[in-house]
Amino acid sequence: MVVPLLKLQDLIEEIRKTKTQAQEREVIQKECAHIRASFRDGDPLQRHRQLAKLLYVHMLGYPAHFGQMECLKLIASPRFTDKRVGYLGAMLLLDERHDAHLLITNSIKNDLSQGIQPVQGLALCTLSTMGSAEMCRDLATEVEKLLLQPSPYVRKKAILTAVHMIRKVPELSDIFLPPCAKLLHERHHGILLGTITLIMELCERSPAALRHFRKVVPQLVQILRMLVTTGYSTEHSISGVSDPFLQVQILRLLRILGRNHEESSETMNDLLAQVATNTDTSRNAGNAVLFETVLTIMDIRSAAGLRVLAVNILGRFLLNSDKNIRYVALTSLLRLVQSDHSAVQRHRPTVVECLRETDASLSRRALELSLALVNSSNVRAMTQELQAFLESSPLDLRADCASGILLAAERFAPTKRWHIDTILHVLITAGAHVRDDAVANLTQLIGGAQELHAYSVCRLYSALAEDISQQPLVQVAAWCIGEYGDLLLEGSCEEVEPLQVEEEEVLALLEKVLQSQMSLPATRGYALTALMKLSTRLRGDNNRIRQVVSIYGSCLDVELQQRAVEYNTLFRKYDHMRAAILEKMPLVERGGPQVDEEAKESKEAVQVSKAAAPVPREPQASKLLDLLDLLDDTSEDTQHPPPLDPSPGGTLVHLLDLPCALPPPAPIPNLKVFEREGVQLNLSFTRPPGSPALLLVTVTTTNSSEGDVTHFICQAAVPKSFQLQLQAPSGNTVPAWGGLPITQLFRILNPNKAPLRLKLRLTYNHLGQSVQEIFEVNNLPVETWQ
Repeated sequence: MVVPLLKLQDLIEEIRKTKTQAQEREVIQKECAHIRASFRDGDPLQRHRQLAKLLYVHMLGYPAHFGQMECLKLIASPRFTDKRVGYLGAMLLLDERHDAHLLITNSIKNDLSQGIQPVQGLALCTLSTMGSAEMCRDLATEVEKLLLQPSPYVRKKAILTAVHMIRKVPELSDIFLPPCAKLLHERHHGILLGTITLIMELCERSPAALRHFRKVVPQLVQILRMLVTTGYSTEHSISGVSDPFLQVQILRLLRILGRNHEESSETMNDLLAQVATNTDTSRNAGNAVLFETVLTIMDIRSAAGLRVLAVNILGRFLLNSDKNIRYVALTSLLRLVQSDHSAVQRHRPTVVECLRETDASLSRRALELSLALVNSSNVRAMTQELQAFLESSPLDLRADCASGILLAAERFAPTKRWHIDTILHVLITAGAHVRDDAVANLTQLIGGAQELHAYSVCRLYSALAEDISQQPLVQVAAWCIGEYGDLLLEGSCEEVEPLQVEEEEVLALLEKVLQSQMSLPATRGYALTALMKLSTRLRGDNNRIRQVVSIYGSCLDVELQQRAVEYNTLFRKYDHMRAAILEKMPLVERGGPQVDEEAKESKEAVQVSKAAAPVPREPQASKLLDLLDLLDDTSEDTQHPPPLDPSPGGTLVHLLDLPCALPPPAPIPNLKVFEREGVQLNLSFTRPPGSPALLLVTVTTTNSSEGDVTHFICQAAVPKSFQLQLQAPSGNTVPAWGGLPITQLFRILNPNKAPLRLKLRLTYNHLGQSVQEIFEVNNLPVETWQ
């Protein structure tokens, strides 16, 4: 009994009637079996119907690979109904990973030369969808002929196919250069739009094409001026804007042609000003054209007034009710803030208003732009706004906001006191979200400001008494109380409200920090050290401090336990030196890069002067003995070691009982072992100290040609008396024009110190060819094996 075959519409209805996935699979499996049987029977009248059903099954996500060869048969058929389904199947079922796609090259070539427009359109669509590099090379001349056909339908599809070919095979650009100049005179919307896209692809991939098309800038300017003033065609106008898609593409092409080219930029300046002032901004179509105009103005060498106009347009975008437009404006202003800082500064109030946006992406962009706008003249006002935002910002933005405020304060702080107040505010508000170096920076800042020691310790003590949950704040406060606790007890700071603090209150607060479950081990370390330092700054009895320190001598945390044991030892055995050891930290001067550079130069000068002056040996030895006495008993009958050898370098050698350092070995010269068409292979050698039998060979592959090197593999072999280990390479592609090279490490073990020979095998693809090279390297330097 012959089962009647379902039509495509009937199959769709059957699948939609199923209520479970299992029922759907059952229907599809049964129908796929019928389709296979029909393919085996070879009925030419049913083949395209069966393939159409198979394509629907493929769209649902089920395997349909067994229909690939049927696509080829339908494409080769003379009937249009077969070709239509066959080409559609080829676009869906075939791609570059299947070798079967190469079998339709001849069929596409024949269809392109037939002259039947619908068939040519099918072939061009398929080629532009799944054409591989090999197919593009074989069919480029046929597509070039169709670019100048009288039919706009075929020309439009041929242009889009040429765009695909250029993306696949950039070296085909020379073929499509001559037709493009003629196609720019077309009045057909689709052809002109496709031609602009094709020229953009050519200019981005070929410097020669870029130079060639800079000659047509006046023509492009004329086309765009006609669009702005008189309109192109009413059927392509959107919301009163004449053909915005074509305007956007022309502006993008002008941006490419005018970049880093003074003459082309001068030609388009007046037109860009006209577009920027005459475009309607009440609709999204006009906003899109304006945005592309702004990007073009900023990328080319435009006049200063034109750039200010572009920034003002972005400022108007910030006032738009559409969130997408505001986001685009913030992102664009962030790109311009370095080159046009003063123009962007005029819109600072509007940018600050965007910080209050409920949309997370908008507030993040506004935060980044606000931080970029901070300078020495507005640092106070901007920091105040950012601190207000920090108090109410989402958790995912607090870390970025806190870090940005700290960096801005470090760069533009008008006074040290303002700088300290700013950091304290950040630590109090979002202490858990600051960077790791915030504690070290603030302690260094306070330590270097002697006139602010009393002010800082009073502020920090008050903040610590209110909240001990912010760990960075607690660490800085503990450090400051330990250093300047005597100033806190004196109450000598006149810049804050009078603060009367007793010794017991300070000790109780630090003990509270030590006992708090919220305190990190590092925080407890700060608090314990602060208690120890207060033992030399308080006038009362130190028994309470000694008891607390002794408790932590058995702490589970090793670092905290070690501190407590050392402090206990200091109390018991070296109490006479405790005041000297725990004295205040010396003043630290903070300096920028210039100060660091001057310090480096002065250090080098001191080293040179020391090298020129005679070295006194006996005083140096006595200083060493004095330092070592700190760890010995203080008895008077201590035996001093004999005097050190006065020979050069003798002090260090005898003290550490180390052999004299040998001079470093001479470097092994590099060796170039391969060069072909710009691809070069160099070997560099290293002998690790302590492993004389081991040689490290670094293979560096560079490419100075105009084409990328892909699928690069380097293999090596050595004689049997050697041991070779190949490490993984850094990649398999070397970009053209001196791009990032590939490096690979060879580890060669030569226990017998025999002369080294290498055999290398290189395989890679370059300039459309597969290259394989096998050669021996016998001229290695003698230092690599001796």
